[in-house]
Amino acid sequence: MSAAPTLAAGAWTLHRACATDHDRLVALQHAAYARNRVLLGVEPIPLKADYRAVLREKEVWLADDGDALIAALVLEPRTNDLMIESVATEPARQSSGLGRALLSAAETRARDLGYNVVRLYTGSVLTHLTDWYARHGYQTERIEVLSDRSITHMMKHLSA
Repeated sequence: MSAAPTLAAGAWTLHRACATDHDRLVALQHAAYARNRVLLGVEPIPLKADYRAVLREKEVWLADDGDALIAALVLEPRTNDLMIESVATEPARQSSGLGRALLSAAETRARDLGYNVVRLYTGSVLTHLTDWYARHGYQTERIEVLSDRSITHMMKHLSA
């Protein structure tokens, strides 16, 4: 999968991650999903990922502020859509507009790849997230019940 070296995300510029970003990516993911772990009562799905494989197989876009990693966007281009696997921001940057910028960047990337559908999923009990995604045009597609959690699958049709 080819990608431009950078991706605009509002006031931030994202760059593609590489293998040497592994440790700081994992640290950011754990910090960003800490609140969700408490609300879910189980490990959030993005924290169960093998990030060495993620860095090899998916598009991982990062935002830095100086030497500090402040956000990560993990995308999986699939046959008919672009899957947003993770939108993660450093906890001190949450509610700053950075997450909204990452979501917009994912939609831009989808268009660049020729997709008109973007999908994502989140824990059903994380109503602050399902409501946030809904405010940004994502609709609930289905709810999947697993043995340890319920997942809300959401999608958005992009305009040209």
